Amino acid sequence: MSALRSLPLEWHFIGPIQGNKTRTIAENFAWVHSLDRLKIAERLSSQRPPDLPSLNVCIQVNVSGESSKSGATPEDAVQLAQHVAQLPHLKLRGLMAIPAPAQDMSAQHKPFAQLRELMQHLNTQGLQLDTLSMGMSQDMEAAILEGATIVRVGSAIFGQRDYGEK
Repeated sequence: MSALRSLPLEWHFIGPIQGNKTRTIAENFAWVHSLDRLKIAERLSSQRPPDLPSLNVCIQVNVSGESSKSGATPEDAVQLAQHVAQLPHLKLRGLMAIPAPAQDMSAQHKPFAQLRELMQHLNTQGLQLDTLSMGMSQDMEAAILEGATIVRVGSAIFGQRDYGEK
């Protein structure tokens, strides 16, 4: 166990970002996977301590068009990526998505393919993105087949969440 304690930790922030939480995120995390607005990007950039390396960020894209999900539209993500890539103290690494759940494997592939194609398009415009943060326990196979470099597999490790009252 003592060997595990000496391993460096790299904290990743995933989830909606409120403007009043940007300083805490900028000061304590190595990655942000859920950047979806320029205002938040600007705050993270200005609040990143100068003694820390640039904050790695992924733009969250709402590939399913769900009103209940955060994220830029695929069209807006292009302009947002171009602006974020110019900000000091941020390093635009890629894109992130949490698509609508689908049971059918071919339906799972579609939004992941869309995100991969969007990243390829951004790279043809001169960006050097290398990260696709997509896929969770129930759809990770489709995500990996479409190029995911980071997947979130919490329920595969810890089991399904219990939302019941205790």
